[in-house]
Amino acid sequence: MNTQNRLMFSLLKSFILLIGIIFITGCSDEKVTMLKEDFLKTTVGSIENQKLKQEIKVVEVVKPKVVKQIPKVVKVKKKVPSISVQEKKQHFKDILVPIVTSVYNKLNNQYEDVKRDLNTSVNGEFILKLKKRYRAKTDEELLQALKPHPVSIALAQSAVESAWLTSRFTKQANNIFGVWSFKKDEPRIAASGLRGDKTIYLRKYKTLKHSVEHYYYNLAISKAYKDFRASRVLTNDPYLIVEHLLAYSEKGEVYTDMLKRVIEFNKFDKYDIK
Repeated sequence: MNTQNRLMFSLLKSFILLIGIIFITGCSDEKVTMLKEDFLKTTVGSIENQKLKQEIKVVEVVKPKVVKQIPKVVKVKKKVPSISVQEKKQHFKDILVPIVTSVYNKLNNQYEDVKRDLNTSVNGEFILKLKKRYRAKTDEELLQALKPHPVSIALAQSAVESAWLTSRFTKQANNIFGVWSFKKDEPRIAASGLRGDKTIYLRKYKTLKHSVEHYYYNLAISKAYKDFRASRVLTNDPYLIVEHLLAYSEKGEVYTDMLKRVIEFNKFDKYDIK
């Protein structure tokens, strides 16, 4: 039996049942006519359709929400152009060799003039001022203080202490020899680390030339470099003189050996004034 026949059969059964109800309940002819009309107005298959409507789940189509994504602003870091070791060293020599050579020549000329004056006993007043400035008690101590050491040693120390002119102290304070500061009233900058619980300060200079001049002066007056000063009057060999710089670094002999290697490897001795 197909679907249409089943529906017709169901309709017929319902009609017969309706007649039975009317007969049993005793409805009037007018009510019977109304029931027939209401029943006949029922669309064939509407009952089955109602069943189907209950079984079918209504699926709502949800439109996807369009989320507008704000593009992130990506900051592109500018790449600092890399520089080779050779370029760094050449930059160092281009800047510092002329400065150190200039300071050396000035100090050496003064040394030769004072040496001559001491032999001829002239310019006594000026010599007394120099002795006071360099804390020298005798003529010999004055000459040791005035005699500048070879350019190669100054270049080696500045290369080591300033990392070839790239250290923060060099860039911010023109300090190329790692000179400390112990006076609050002088220009200086703080080191990043502490020594125990104390802040370390380094001297700040106006120019690189001032740094070189003060470096030579410190070695000329400090008691720690007495043997160093005596050796540079006796010889101009940088490899012999540098052995007396043990007090310049806590590393001691390791430091002086390193200076020798820096002088030799970079051929700094070619800049020494013969």
